[in-house]
Amino acid sequence: MTAAARFPRRRTPAPPSSPTSGLRARPDLDQLTGLRSGKPSFYPEYREGAERLRRVILALDRISAALVRTMEGSEALVRAVADAAADHLSADWMIIGLVDGELPDAAPRHVVLGPDGVEWADLGLVPERVRRHVCSLRAGDGDGDHGGARDRDGRAADPADPADPRQRHLHVPIRLDGRTVGGFVAWTPPERHIDETDHSVLRILAGQTASALQNCALLDRAERLHARTAAQAEDLRVRNDELMRTQQALGAARQREVLDNERHRIARELHDSVTQYALSAGMHIELCRSEIGDPKLLEHLDTAKDLTRRAVEQLRSAIYALNDDDHGDKDLPSMLRQLSTVHMPDELRVEVTIGGAPVPLPHEHEQSLFRIAGEALFNTAMHASASRAVVRLAYADGRVRLSVSDDGGASPDQIRRTLRAAAVRGPSGEHRGLVNMDARAREMGGALRFRRSRIGGLQVQVDVPIGAAGKELG
Repeated sequence: MTAAARFPRRRTPAPPSSPTSGLRARPDLDQLTGLRSGKPSFYPEYREGAERLRRVILALDRISAALVRTMEGSEALVRAVADAAADHLSADWMIIGLVDGELPDAAPRHVVLGPDGVEWADLGLVPERVRRHVCSLRAGDGDGDHGGARDRDGRAADPADPADPRQRHLHVPIRLDGRTVGGFVAWTPPERHIDETDHSVLRILAGQTASALQNCALLDRAERLHARTAAQAEDLRVRNDELMRTQQALGAARQREVLDNERHRIARELHDSVTQYALSAGMHIELCRSEIGDPKLLEHLDTAKDLTRRAVEQLRSAIYALNDDDHGDKDLPSMLRQLSTVHMPDELRVEVTIGGAPVPLPHEHEQSLFRIAGEALFNTAMHASASRAVVRLAYADGRVRLSVSDDGGASPDQIRRTLRAAAVRGPSGEHRGLVNMDARAREMGGALRFRRSRIGGLQVQVDVPIGAAGKELG
């Protein structure tokens, strides 16, 4: 057996597989860092590239965080962008300035950050070189894109000279639609040199800042326009409400005018025709009395004369009520007191009492209650043979009650049957007063009732709600 057979050759271990072995579908590390070999001599370059990549990723993250402040307005955006740029460059001094006349809605017009990121609002306290650059940016003189670390005159820094101060000074313009609207200026400490990666990051930040500031201006204008539109819409709503109220008032005024004209026409017809006929009938009766000596016929003529006199009195009362325009501005208690004194027969004594604290009622309700009271008193005077009538208006929580009581001989049951019969027959000249009273009560949401009064005759009662239901009326 040979030595080779007794001692097999030791196999050399296979080199470790490359990072991309078996993963050819994924991008290689050298595509991210620019390296194309894993030899130890390239390790310093690898570390430098990895650090540069890390800085770029962090810078882009800061830029994204700054640009999302667009919704907060231009002031928050400008300060956030200045903080992001200063943080990325570890700058001793950082300036962001906008050219006068450009982006007029953006504010502040410049931000100066000193060491430790502290904002210097007073330019009189900053170094001369910083103040000079702020004025240059505001005037629009610092619009040169110098392509990296350079001095103010555009001379490029010497990358072989670590002590060259131009490696720590950067100018980047902010451009929008081909024109310069502002710029960044930065100074870094001696240990922090500005390379092409930094310039690319600031150039990205400058481009996004211009778009973001423009978006801020558009958003601010949109908000102002929305606020102005909302104010105009509210003004139109108020004006429309006023117009609707005016139209309703005009409609009510026209309706009152029509009603007043009709009332005056009826009053004029009653005065010129019916009243004259009644007076003429009375005169003929008196003439007949003077020529007839039969006591029985004279008694009948006296009765006819008395009825004619009462008819004339009632006609005068109706004419007065139709022509009376003064009660439109009075409250309901005053109108009822006036009604009790208007051409009532001498033998009928009318009393008016008010219970509770009067409350304002809608004009239509007051007019309807006034008409119901007038119709009830008219019926009392004409048909009840009463000597006394009591009109009572009682106010309570959520309800008002009007009642007209007399000491005549009318029967509540008979009046109810008459009203039902008149409602069934439909509109006619007979018993229209009762039908109108019932209709007015229903229109107000109330109810018309007939009952025996405490003074012995008939009581007409109307209950009308005027608000939330309250305690019962006594």
